[in-house]
Amino acid sequence: MATLEKKLQDIKDAGTYRVLPINEGPCDALITLNGKQVINLSSNNYLGFANHPRLKKAAKDAIDHYGVGAGAVRTIVGNMDIHEQLDAAIAHFKHEEAALVFQSGFACNAGVIQAITDEKDLIISDELNHASIIDGVRLSKASRAVYKHADMADLERVLKEKRKDFEEVLIITDGVFSMDGDIAKLPDIVRLAKEYRCMTYVDDAHGSGVLGSHGRGTVDHFGLHGQVDFVIGTLSKAIGVVGGYVCCSKTARDYLLHRGRPLLFSTSLLPAAAAACIEALHMLEESSEYTDKLWDNARFFKKKLVEKGFDIGHSETPITPIMVGDEAKTMAFSKELLKRGVFVSGIVFPTVPKGKGRIRCMVSALHDHAMLQKAVDIIYATAKDMGIVA
Repeated sequence: MATLEKKLQDIKDAGTYRVLPINEGPCDALITLNGKQVINLSSNNYLGFANHPRLKKAAKDAIDHYGVGAGAVRTIVGNMDIHEQLDAAIAHFKHEEAALVFQSGFACNAGVIQAITDEKDLIISDELNHASIIDGVRLSKASRAVYKHADMADLERVLKEKRKDFEEVLIITDGVFSMDGDIAKLPDIVRLAKEYRCMTYVDDAHGSGVLGSHGRGTVDHFGLHGQVDFVIGTLSKAIGVVGGYVCCSKTARDYLLHRGRPLLFSTSLLPAAAAACIEALHMLEESSEYTDKLWDNARFFKKKLVEKGFDIGHSETPITPIMVGDEAKTMAFSKELLKRGVFVSGIVFPTVPKGKGRIRCMVSALHDHAMLQKAVDIIYATAKDMGIVA
């Protein structure tokens, strides 16, 4: 414990120690945090589905029919018909051959990557890929290489140097990068994968429900259906519930049911969560109103921040970082904003490289322009007082 106490003190001395805030109600545009109502700019609840009446009704009905838990892993008696229905609904929505749901997006990456690669293979990963991808790669017996972020020349350099030495090569990228909000150069990645006979793997956690027709994701955004081998998504962000999934071929799905360790050794998704996810997919199929509102709000918010002189990096999506740099100042900025009525989480090392601290603003379809303008005004006044902007 003395070792952990010292490490914790190091975090405190660096000014990056945090006390977890407590949300006293549903995840909404306005939340009651630590007893105070604030504008919420830190949620992944892009479309406002986390507290939507239709999803809540679907979940309640499922509890009445199935109970509160699945009771086992999917490979024993935990594979309920509601789980099979969710798999089918995802595949249909994403325009993919098959889908398989895991307990979380993190579990999906941890389970799929190690299952589809072995010691004769190579994994090539973007340097800014999500932590769950990094951990999934570590679980694999495959060799690994990293290419510079979104640098297709560097990716091809790695392929030229290493492709000949391995049986299979898996290229992995985020669809939307969660800390910067930029979009992967997926058409170029697919082109190189075809040229060098590689498999492709896209984690679309922040693209699903956001990009493409009706929120079908990054693959749909670029019109690449059927050209990406493994498309990963989450059910906890735009869908508003919990869980993760992989879209793939029927053959790959069947194989993962035998070798995807989180499926084999952890109880399957709550039936109420599965039912709510299915309802969310139905709502996205029916209308683009939620994604349209999300993008309208995102464009408005970004425009106002740029007008105030903020550096929002090279974001191409509703994820909007405000670059600060210094870690301690980043956390102080976040804390002061909370005092003034805006909750924006500070993002510092090790989530981002040292010296790249930022607050990450997450706009949703629940916000309106008046609420976002108020948030911008508070952010600007606070930043001026702290010397972050002129």
